[in-house]
Amino acid sequence: MTSATTASAGAGAAGPAPRSPRAQAVVDLDAIRSNVARLAAATTAQVMAVVKADAYGHGLVPCARAALSSGATWLGVALLDEALALRSAGVGGRVFSWLLVPGDDVAAGVAADVDLSASATWLLDDVAAAARGLGRTARVHLKADTGLGRGGATEADWPSLVEHAVRLQADGLIEVVGLWSHLAWADAPGHPTIARQQHVFAEAVALAEGLGVRPEVRHLANSAATLTLPGAHLDLVRPGIAVYGLSPVPQDSTAEQLGLRPAMTLTARLALVKRVPAGTSVSYGHAWTSERETTLGVVPLGYADGLPRVAGNAGPLLAAGRRRTIIGRVCMDQVVIDLGDDPAGAGDEVVLFGPGDDGEPTAQDWADATGTISYEIVARIGPRVPRVHRGGDR
Repeated sequence: MTSATTASAGAGAAGPAPRSPRAQAVVDLDAIRSNVARLAAATTAQVMAVVKADAYGHGLVPCARAALSSGATWLGVALLDEALALRSAGVGGRVFSWLLVPGDDVAAGVAADVDLSASATWLLDDVAAAARGLGRTARVHLKADTGLGRGGATEADWPSLVEHAVRLQADGLIEVVGLWSHLAWADAPGHPTIARQQHVFAEAVALAEGLGVRPEVRHLANSAATLTLPGAHLDLVRPGIAVYGLSPVPQDSTAEQLGLRPAMTLTARLALVKRVPAGTSVSYGHAWTSERETTLGVVPLGYADGLPRVAGNAGPLLAAGRRRTIIGRVCMDQVVIDLGDDPAGAGDEVVLFGPGDDGEPTAQDWADATGTISYEIVARIGPRVPRVHRGGDR
């Protein structure tokens, strides 16, 4: 950490440090490789690294390549556009996309050799039509709603979905390569819904197999289930947040205890440092007022960059060698911190979160401070913050 001047000497009078990024999210690809290797070692099933939502904010293509280089053989995305972006970048491996909506370019997905999920007969018909037009067979995973109440066919609709898929398979238009579902409470090991959903899924698989489906993979386990529920691993696991080194069960185990390393470090450079008297109120609504003479630092990150607005007077960070808390409200482009009498100057680095090696907060610390989950903290970091990937491709 550099220091242009000291607070007591009037830090705001000094010029800025040499040109450097306003803010950046540094992504450690070696950490992602290590995490994927750890997850692969925890199972005999195949590993699908979930890289949806720009790899949870970490950068889609670099993270996908890192995952494939360290034990994953599948990549999972929600949106078809994400799958096509991987293929456009030359990323190989099996790619699975599960959130298709009417109007999606299903033909492009089939042409790009993307595995597609189907929860309804209309979508099977769309996939079959695309396959017919391309003169090829599309790979499909049928999703059962086993209790999450989100995507997937209900128990009542499941037989007709499977029967329709079997007819299209007999015509050579699709191949049912997967049967899958998603757990609602996997992050609460021992929750009674877990066993219930496993039972319902087993019945769904049995029905499909009884109708002639011979799936290549059955899959149910997310990050939490991959790490805590071996009985749910089946043929394929789908870890998401754990790939990026964050605990899916923070109430029970930290990332370190699970053998994971957080991959993202979010930093910014102080835009302004200034000495103010006691009684100075800060930012909109004057939600914080200094009790004594102190030094304020302006950090050029705000809710437009992904910081939760509820982090006002709560969000932790590391600046001038100490853990501190945002003072006042989170603005669109900036927040303010109290530096006290510690030396600091414009251009000095502030670490909002990272792996915690040097005392900086973690994404989980931010989640705890703002009443959310670590997934949201990293995934919401916006496009104004450049990603810097370290570790390279192997």
